[in-house]
Amino acid sequence: MADIKKDNIRRIVVRGTNWVGDAVMTVPALRALRRAFPDAHITLATRGWAQGLFADADFVDDIQVHEGTGLRSVVSQVRAWQKHGFDLAVLFPNSLESALVAALSRVPIRTGYATEGRQRLLTHPLQLPEWRSSRHEIYYYLNIVEQLDGSENQVTSPDGLLTVSAASKAEARSLLESHGVSAERRLIALCPGSINSRAKRWPAERYAALGDRMISELDADVVLIGSEAELEVTSQVTKAMKRQPIVLTSKTNLTQLAGVLSLVDLLVTNDTGPAHIASALGRPTLVIFGPTNPLTTRPYSESGQIMRVPPECAPCMLRDCPIDHRCMTAITPDDVFQQSSLMLAAQTSETRADRVMLA
Repeated sequence: MADIKKDNIRRIVVRGTNWVGDAVMTVPALRALRRAFPDAHITLATRGWAQGLFADADFVDDIQVHEGTGLRSVVSQVRAWQKHGFDLAVLFPNSLESALVAALSRVPIRTGYATEGRQRLLTHPLQLPEWRSSRHEIYYYLNIVEQLDGSENQVTSPDGLLTVSAASKAEARSLLESHGVSAERRLIALCPGSINSRAKRWPAERYAALGDRMISELDADVVLIGSEAELEVTSQVTKAMKRQPIVLTSKTNLTQLAGVLSLVDLLVTNDTGPAHIASALGRPTLVIFGPTNPLTTRPYSESGQIMRVPPECAPCMLRDCPIDHRCMTAITPDDVFQQSSLMLAAQTSETRADRVMLA
């Protein structure tokens, strides 16, 4: 965008995404934005839960929280944005609302994708890239910043890693200790839910069979994680298990969950937010894929692996399977156990999680 004078941009607002996994996938773009505008003050406008991901980030200066939907939320956001006098708005979501907030706030430079009829609300609208369905989602967000900064500064090795503060790790160790987790045993987390799609869920009884084998054959502590909305599926797993897992579903906020995930030896999960958090923290992560596209949403980290037995109908991207859920039922507990065992065996003393408990 040759007409943008970078030296005149002192305050930047970035409208963050609305889902946890998407938020993690914006990290390379946020880092690129910091490099492009090293002296600017960068505000991340996002949902309250995102503070748990970005509170310790060195690529944003502050976080502005907005909640709710509809007219009241728009008015509240506009008032908050106007107080800051932003020079540039970078819009990661495709929503009309995010562009409307930026326009009503009179941010002079507003960029994002020209979707949902919002082109006239943007001063620098971008066309959807042709490669949208064939490249990882991180490039979708990164492309916005690269177009803003100029093609000569394209990122060749995106950095999507996150860090957890020492205080968050200490709190997580204390929480795990209070639930009987031993530093002498492996710690394996299972995430059997998914908030926005039932089709993405590997069957609960298979998670139960997997958890039982991990406890008995690997001498592991197995912890179930998830949000309050995933309590039902967690209950299905625990009722089907013969051995006792540790249940942290609904008992942690996102900051605490990130702390716990930073200490696991392995996470086995559906294609959902914790998959991206754990892999971004460098922890071994095995994601069971069914209806979604791993080309675009697999964890963008060397520590993340996937299991997939795709039928002809996958990826369908449907939230409920209209037939027999064959993309998921083709994957057996034995398949996942064997792959999990290989991933655990590949760990060295340097890559094992540090879970020295607090005295």
